[in-house]
Amino acid sequence: MNKNPNKALVWWLAAGLLAYLVVPWYAIQDTAWYSVLPQVWSGLETANGIVQALANGRAWLLVGLLGLGIAAVGLRVPVGRAQSHWLLAGGLIGLLGLLASGFAIGARGWSFEYLNAQFGELAINQFGIGIGAFATLLALTVISAFGLARRGYFKGDQFIASAVVSCSALLVLFIVFPVSKALYGAFLTEDGIWSVTAIYERIGNERVWGLSCLAGGVRCGVAWNTLFLALASAAGTTVLGTMMALLAERSAGPRVQAPLRVVALLPIITPPFVVGLGLILLFGRAGIVNQLLEYAFAIEPTRWFYGVLGVWIAQLFAFTPIAFMIMRGVVQGVAPSLEEAAQTLRADRRQTFLTITLPLLKPGLANAFLVGFIESIADFGNPVVVGGQFSVLSTDIFFAIVGAQYDQGRAASLAWILTVFALLVFAIQRGLLGKQSYTTVSGKGDAGIAMALPDSVRRLLNAVVYPWLAFTVIVYLFAFAGGFVQTWGRDYTLTLTHFKTAFGLEWGQFGLIWAGTAWNSLFTTLKLAGISAPMTAGVGLLIAYLLARTEFKGRGLFEFVALLAFAIPGTVLGVSYILAFNVPPVELTGTGLIIVLCFMFRNLPVGVRAGTAAFKQLDKSLDEASLMLRASAAQTLFHVVLPLLKPALVAALVYSFARAMTTVSAVIFLVTAENELATTYIIGRVGNGDYGVALAYCTVLIILMSLVIALIQLLVGERRLGRRKSGALVAPLPAL
Repeated sequence: MNKNPNKALVWWLAAGLLAYLVVPWYAIQDTAWYSVLPQVWSGLETANGIVQALANGRAWLLVGLLGLGIAAVGLRVPVGRAQSHWLLAGGLIGLLGLLASGFAIGARGWSFEYLNAQFGELAINQFGIGIGAFATLLALTVISAFGLARRGYFKGDQFIASAVVSCSALLVLFIVFPVSKALYGAFLTEDGIWSVTAIYERIGNERVWGLSCLAGGVRCGVAWNTLFLALASAAGTTVLGTMMALLAERSAGPRVQAPLRVVALLPIITPPFVVGLGLILLFGRAGIVNQLLEYAFAIEPTRWFYGVLGVWIAQLFAFTPIAFMIMRGVVQGVAPSLEEAAQTLRADRRQTFLTITLPLLKPGLANAFLVGFIESIADFGNPVVVGGQFSVLSTDIFFAIVGAQYDQGRAASLAWILTVFALLVFAIQRGLLGKQSYTTVSGKGDAGIAMALPDSVRRLLNAVVYPWLAFTVIVYLFAFAGGFVQTWGRDYTLTLTHFKTAFGLEWGQFGLIWAGTAWNSLFTTLKLAGISAPMTAGVGLLIAYLLARTEFKGRGLFEFVALLAFAIPGTVLGVSYILAFNVPPVELTGTGLIIVLCFMFRNLPVGVRAGTAAFKQLDKSLDEASLMLRASAAQTLFHVVLPLLKPALVAALVYSFARAMTTVSAVIFLVTAENELATTYIIGRVGNGDYGVALAYCTVLIILMSLVIALIQLLVGERRLGRRKSGALVAPLPAL
């Protein structure tokens, strides 16, 4: 039992005070904050909070010190409700005061015109928050949470209170705030004046919503293109993924399950546009198919593959494995006892499959469809690579930001459409599933034999899945082969020139030289992904713990915001970060930190879902036993729960790392010359028509990610539910 109930409070008060004294208050441009520590008592940019307030004329920063002082008075008050008044007053006064001054005063003085009109021009400005301001805000946030705990919220537990409040603040700052600001920007005119009609003027036109009949068919606006493509891709990936999962779990032997598992890992370890590049080598103008048609039938090569057909096929290849991973776990979870009960009641295998097995797959089908839909509307790489003249919202948003027009308002308006599409499908999914129960895995043993598939279903699966797997292997083989030939379609001479261009090494006068043009982007990607992965896993598992093991007011809203990044397309999140974090108080544009944060909060639902699934397998009695022995919630989490969550932690780490290494849609707007990523380097090469170097780089990434995934498979292993495959032989029980 803690002898000093104010010990944690003293530590956070000291941390807040030190943040004012020993580190720079504002963000330091072009260098790390720790490199200017000797200059914290001087300088306009490098000074600490005290010097900034008293010597540099930024007196509004003293409100944070005032808050810390008020909270410190609480140390003299008995622990309980009386102390909570001082902690809440100090924490909120300091926190809200600093936030208000941060948003009101920017790099050019007042941030809002009406403040200029009210108070006149401000002679002094301020920059984006640095390590000092961040540490102070964090300390004030935790102190406010302690005040809530002292009032009886969160059952009086300071750790739970500070975890919920801090995680909520992070979610608001890096998900709700940027997305809201980006969507709000759609209602601003070119002069920055709010207008309801501004969004209509930008997207209420023929290019976005048009439907016109032409001689060659129907020509649709980009919104309809995106919606139709997403629905087709989601339906196709869900059907194919379900068929692969049924084949793997109910029909195929070990020889087929191994390649199916490899296919399931491909979207994790490969950039999303690798499939598009492989398909170009097959069906492009200089592809093998067109060359064979020209040779055999004198059919002149055309660009028939580029467009909606090419993008749809590329997305099917890219996203079907994700649907397979979702549906495989759902098929595994169907209780054999339910199927056995139906057969006991004289239902044949076909009736049982249609009335028992398929209905129990509804949650997985809905989730697979939702994931396929969101992946499709957020996909940027495949439409750029094989889209040709076929435009979708993600590519239009990109060109609105980086094109010659640089129209942020148009990008925000198009982001509205993407967000509404995603949230509508999310709402429809929740509405269709409702509150029905599909639980089939309980604490009771269920070691029955899974029912063999009906013959007609098995024949259909064999006729579809095996050719699809063969086609997938061919596409990836072509994607790999493209990096080893001189010029695809003209010169098939084997060469390593493309690998030398990207990853060449030379020995110079002063030692080894990383001469390849891709080394910088690879090292940057490894560094940023390596930083973001543990942050994603740690925060994700902490949020999962709070959702699975605690009850508090607003828990439903907290869960919704935590999973909101899953429903927000990556393209929208990237645009949001550009619009929200390019000015004070949070000025991150052009830094590696903004990419790390984008990685982290884009992949955060992975950690939350992995942790939630793991917590459901741990009986709450373990936590309760620890708490009964007078351990705190923090001690219980670190000494009891986390050791049992090692597989979920490692899985979240590796998955987050791999997704950060291969993502493109969310970060395409955030990269700079200093912080170029592997995927953006490849996109640039594709744009220049240099497919050889692009495919060589993809091969290196795939090998690198394969090694990481193999390591995680070795450490974590397969989930075992104690069930036998259908058709398994049952050994007789030994005689007693």
